Amino acid sequence: MFDERDLSRALAAVRDEYAPGAIVLDCEQDFETLAPDQAESLGLLVDSLSPTSYPSDWLPDDAPHLLSQYASTTFTIGMPGDGSVVWTRQTEPPLVFVKARTQGSPEAFIDFLIAEAFVELSTGEPEHFLPFFGASYRDLDEALDLGPVDTYQIAAALYDAYLGLQTREVFASWEDTQPELFDAWKDAGERMEPRLSGLSRDVALGKTDFAAATEYACSAVKHELSLPAPFGALDTQAYREHGAPYAVKWAEKTLARLRED
Repeated sequence: MFDERDLSRALAAVRDEYAPGAIVLDCEQDFETLAPDQAESLGLLVDSLSPTSYPSDWLPDDAPHLLSQYASTTFTIGMPGDGSVVWTRQTEPPLVFVKARTQGSPEAFIDFLIAEAFVELSTGEPEHFLPFFGASYRDLDEALDLGPVDTYQIAAALYDAYLGLQTREVFASWEDTQPELFDAWKDAGERMEPRLSGLSRDVALGKTDFAAATEYACSAVKHELSLPAPFGALDTQAYREHGAPYAVKWAEKTLARLRED
């Protein structure tokens, strides 16, 4: 199921700087969440396992099953919305998983995603949005009033934007020190721009639902792209400083305006 990945010189240098000792694993199968027996088998590859759990009262009564599982004592690796590369600090040393879905993607882009995981590990932020929101996840659910699946998607997107505010400074600094990784970061951003510019119009016309639009806009934050309204308010120092309470207030105000329109 897992094979340790050989890293390029550039990736090894980034790992040494931002996530010393982290192990990168290629996965034979794709996954959103690893089956419990597969997750527990990771104990053979690391020094220790430290499964996390969170209070059940953080979750609305209709929270998706996988989110309830993640909050429980079940050792859970990977969640929907995590993307093609996922990391965890529930092991020592930390692990970075390169999912099978990356097969066929440009190698430079995969390298960037792995480098991004190393940088995210260095932030000290949690590996999922649930501990980021904590008890205020219920407040987000109430503010959105869109149902459990959309709430999950938007929460994941908002957390992605929050991480992006912290990591993009590192990516931008690689222009001279890690030019191949820098170019992959820039290229991915440039590919997003055409759709991003028309995102607000698409939401207004009903061509894109709000949850999908939020996911797309928030994924652009790490690329230092200009976000259209109402998403531009997430690309601010205020969000970086205030975190989850700011995100909940943004959701409350934004949905109120959309419903008025």
